[in-house]
Amino acid sequence: MSTQQDTGPDEDGLFRTKTVEQSIRDTEEPEHALKKSLSALDLTVFGVGVIIGTGIFVLTGKVAKETAGPATALAFVAAGVVCALAALCYAEFASTVPVAGSAYTFAYASLGELVAWTIGWDLVLEFALGTAVVAVGWSGYVRSLMDNVGWTMPEVLSGPDVAVGFGFDVLAFALVLLLTVILVLGMKLSARVTAIVVAVKLTVVMIVIVAGAFFIKADNYSPFIPKAQPQPAGRGLDTPLVQLIFGYEPTNFGIMGIFTAASVVFFAFIGFDVVATAAEETKVPQRDMPRGILGSLLICTVLYVAVSLVVTGMQHYSQLSVTAPLADAFKAVGHPVYAGIISFGAAVGLTTVCMILLLGQTRVFFAMSRDGLLPRFFSVTHPRFGTPYRPTILLGVAIAIIAGFTSINELATLVNIGTLFAFVIVALGVIVLRRTRPDLHRAFRTPWVPLVPILSVAASVWLMLNLPAETWLRFALWMVLGFVVYFVYGRGHSRLGREGSKAEY
Repeated sequence: MSTQQDTGPDEDGLFRTKTVEQSIRDTEEPEHALKKSLSALDLTVFGVGVIIGTGIFVLTGKVAKETAGPATALAFVAAGVVCALAALCYAEFASTVPVAGSAYTFAYASLGELVAWTIGWDLVLEFALGTAVVAVGWSGYVRSLMDNVGWTMPEVLSGPDVAVGFGFDVLAFALVLLLTVILVLGMKLSARVTAIVVAVKLTVVMIVIVAGAFFIKADNYSPFIPKAQPQPAGRGLDTPLVQLIFGYEPTNFGIMGIFTAASVVFFAFIGFDVVATAAEETKVPQRDMPRGILGSLLICTVLYVAVSLVVTGMQHYSQLSVTAPLADAFKAVGHPVYAGIISFGAAVGLTTVCMILLLGQTRVFFAMSRDGLLPRFFSVTHPRFGTPYRPTILLGVAIAIIAGFTSINELATLVNIGTLFAFVIVALGVIVLRRTRPDLHRAFRTPWVPLVPILSVAASVWLMLNLPAETWLRFALWMVLGFVVYFVYGRGHSRLGREGSKAEY
């Protein structure tokens, strides 16, 4: 096999690619190898564990009341289709390149080192902020439950959102540190903890669906698609980018309101892509990665649609609570006990979201370190547990401090733009790798290439354009910082760059 075929014409430049064969060989180095312990069931549980979070407990009511009414169910279907297009691309890559790093590794094999660095840098920010945001949200749920039984946290230990002046969120800080310890101790332990928590979370969701079905009133579904209403225009950097560029003004309700809602509820699906970061720790990745990615997405889409139909059937969409719609819907029909169960399920469920986001970030960081783009010190695995313990401890402590000291609600949208950017890169990578390496064995093949990847890119870009201009500005600043780090350190220390023409992959 020639070097030209494998590494491409830009072997020594910014877009040199790392072959699939070399990526797989790197996973076999004893000191840098991750332990394989996950099955398709473990991956599906991870996917469900990270996807089902605050979205199903909060977002459903907010979108139904403000944007789509009972047609929120159709918005979830539309968002699920967008995610399914991306999931098909992820499934092909994860089964073909079963290496830690997800979109970073896929980009390195298809689009080149600079693109890989860019998406890796993006994912580090996405998962870090996601973990911190979820930890702060979990802390809020726990404090609420504590208040219900008469225990009140001191304001100074409740975080900057609650305290006047200095505030440290000790619960969020402690949660991230605890999850860091669990991840260091091994993937199988992480999978078992996740399985238990997901079981509790799914039980609560099924209680909502089954119990709520008895309180549905058909009149609440009328009209199923409310009459369209103009949406208030944004101002300045709060304006969606699509509005600044094209003058397009989205509407609430009506047919277009469903698609506006889809751009919002899409973020309830964020997380299935994290499953791909565990490809290297999967026993039979060629078979199990597609099952885990697509299976978890399908399960969560069905549950989201069912919950949205139940909650809009229990209470008219115009009367739904924005902050706690499911719990308040049961209170409205005279069953406050269910409200307490739902709050408990939300608090328990967020622990797995936090842990799996942290897991995803450490695997991306580990993969970049193993390639030399970040210090190789962080690519050594634990001799007993087989986990990337050094980046896990470093990132865990850093995120715990961020979660404890920072009010980061405004940065949450950076998680969304980062995820969508990853979707675009992976879809383009599938098209490129099909052309450059048609000889590769693909245990799972994305259907209708290039149509499906092109549709995935178009849908992801459309949702990105619906994000505020301020989010784009912050994202651009983070990317600029990433380019500085790459040209100052990463490019010169890249293993692929140092081997250069010596490597015959």
